[in-house]
Amino acid sequence: MTLITDLTTDEERALYGSKDLELKNCAFDGPADGESAIKECSNIKAENIFFNLRYPCWHVHGITINDSEMTDKCRAALWYSDHIDIKNTKMHGIKALRECSDVTIRNSDIISPEFGWSVNGLHIESSHAESEYFMMRSSDLTFEDVSFKGKYSFQYVKNAEIKNCRFDTKDAFWHSENITVRDSIINGEYLAWYSKNLKLINCTITGTQPFCYCDGLVLENCIMNETDLCFERSDVNATVHSYVISIKNPLSGTITVKNVGEIIRDIPEAKGEIIISDKK
Repeated sequence: MTLITDLTTDEERALYGSKDLELKNCAFDGPADGESAIKECSNIKAENIFFNLRYPCWHVHGITINDSEMTDKCRAALWYSDHIDIKNTKMHGIKALRECSDVTIRNSDIISPEFGWSVNGLHIESSHAESEYFMMRSSDLTFEDVSFKGKYSFQYVKNAEIKNCRFDTKDAFWHSENITVRDSIINGEYLAWYSKNLKLINCTITGTQPFCYCDGLVLENCIMNETDLCFERSDVNATVHSYVISIKNPLSGTITVKNVGEIIRDIPEAKGEIIISDKK
């Protein structure tokens, strides 16, 4: 590989079309404000890189980024790229990851509205993220030890495994399919409406009107705090070891709950069974 160290450049397409590069202690920054520094490249190793210009990594096939920073001026950093490995990096520009595949992110900090759209094959672990419309229309995701804050997350996502995470969000998992969430905390309103085959295991859920219009919803050994108007028009099988404020019109399945303040059945289709486990 060709080693490039201590380079600072603001040229347009500074390293366009390069192959087999190792970049160390470099900066893409300067008044010329050149875009697309590493466009159409392959087999790139980047360490301690300061990305302060737009669209640096488009159509890149094989890139490792370590101990680096993408500032808020680094818009749309990684698009149409594959085989991406990112560690110990700040990803702070809008739309930082889109239309990519085979991505791993570890020990990183993501502050990026509209992050992760239409990504296939993403693993994130031991990281923090803040975003809106996080991961929309993406598939084949694994998350472990991730904290997230933002609205409208995981909409239209397919095939995901989530473990030991904390999400402070609202309108999460709308229209999602085939998602399993384990040992996690989810705080948010209007969770998972119109989802299909969503399973939550050993989770704590907080917020109004969760799990409405769901198909194939499963909750195993979960806690629901401050939740009301739950499960409206859903097919659900749930075991909830807590008090629930109200349950409204579950269409089918069985809900076993420690106790419930109000059961609302005001449509004839609401055939779901509700079992109170603690009637004291």
